[in-house]
Amino acid sequence: MGRAAEMLEVTQPFLRSLEEADLITPQRSKGGHRRYSRRQLRRAARARELVDQGTPVTAACRIITLEDQLAEYTDRRSPDSRS
Repeated sequence: MGRAAEMLEVTQPFLRSLEEADLITPQRSKGGHRRYSRRQLRRAARARELVDQGTPVTAACRIITLEDQLAEYTDRRSPDSRS
């Protein structure tokens, strides 16, 4: 968690708040350390952008979830994805 927080220039409590809001759910190592996927790190970075703009964490998490849903829907509807 410390390394991820350092990479994203956020605090560890910020990452925990994203977990509590169900935006990210890192895997755990055998030693109990959190392991973040690239997708989770991208989502956390996006959350940081929104929070830096003044958006509350819970609202930022909802926005990101909706953005992801829209992207999935758009991908399914695009002519290139129909086979």
